[in-house]
Amino acid sequence: MSALNSAADIRDKLLDAAGLQLDRLPMLHVIFDRMSTSCAEHLRHIAASPMYYSLSGIESGRITDILEMYEANAVAGIFHAPDWDSHVLIGFDRDFIYTMVEVLFGSDGSEPPVEEARGFSSIELKMAQTLFEQVGKALQASFSLVVNTRFKLERIETRMDFAVIGRRNNQAVAAKFLLQALNRGGEMFVIIPQSVINPLRQPLSRVVSGESSGRDPRWTKQIKSEVTKAGVPLTAVLEERYLTLGEITNLKIGQIIELQATPRSRVKLQANQQGLFWCTVGHSDGSYVLKVEDYIDQEKEFFDDILPR
Repeated sequence: MSALNSAADIRDKLLDAAGLQLDRLPMLHVIFDRMSTSCAEHLRHIAASPMYYSLSGIESGRITDILEMYEANAVAGIFHAPDWDSHVLIGFDRDFIYTMVEVLFGSDGSEPPVEEARGFSSIELKMAQTLFEQVGKALQASFSLVVNTRFKLERIETRMDFAVIGRRNNQAVAAKFLLQALNRGGEMFVIIPQSVINPLRQPLSRVVSGESSGRDPRWTKQIKSEVTKAGVPLTAVLEERYLTLGEITNLKIGQIIELQATPRSRVKLQANQQGLFWCTVGHSDGSYVLKVEDYIDQEKEFFDDILPR
């Protein structure tokens, strides 16, 4: 048994040392794309100005090399993933924080962007903590396509030296996202140790469907509510009469066009020139009314329209 464990440990160390071929893990792109969409949808509820998230790229490298470029220029959230027995890191660079503050506090973008390299204020760190929790939920929902896991925010660090999620020389995968708002923007990044990705190589190597599992139920409910409120004009068609162009040009004011329809004829109820229901005509309180009798066969209607009469 110990020999098997030793072989597994050696295999994992070799995989860590070799790095990942990200082009063979297409589900990573799907997962992070879904994450960026989820983050953007959440921000639409709390921001007055339009904001855009986009996945700018996924790369692999050593944790120390990835974090070095953000030293003294970012705030990091350390998340514990108990199901993976590991940690992941989500970070916002300085421009991301400054942009989010301006958007959330109602700026219209008329003032020049802040470029001061100072320490983050307590308000900025509090805002970052709230955003970390939302982004963690988006990451959890996005990974549910492949594996169910939980992410719990443990702490926030402003010094990358203290943003420890494993040995500094270990390999990791880093996804970078671009935030754009008020003609400015910043970067968000997610770092996941390669030791977490290695056991998931097989499910990450094939794209699986399941768009519904990653949808935000609140956003879906709001979309449905707004769509169902849209006004749709309905037209009741008693009869359709086809005339030649010559007959139409010869029509005169006062001329009577005879119809074959009677008060008992079925009426077609349509919207946007598409038939929906067959109805019958009646009276109620001095007005004409329609009673829905049956659905219209859309396929039959289509062929009736294209076939010569």
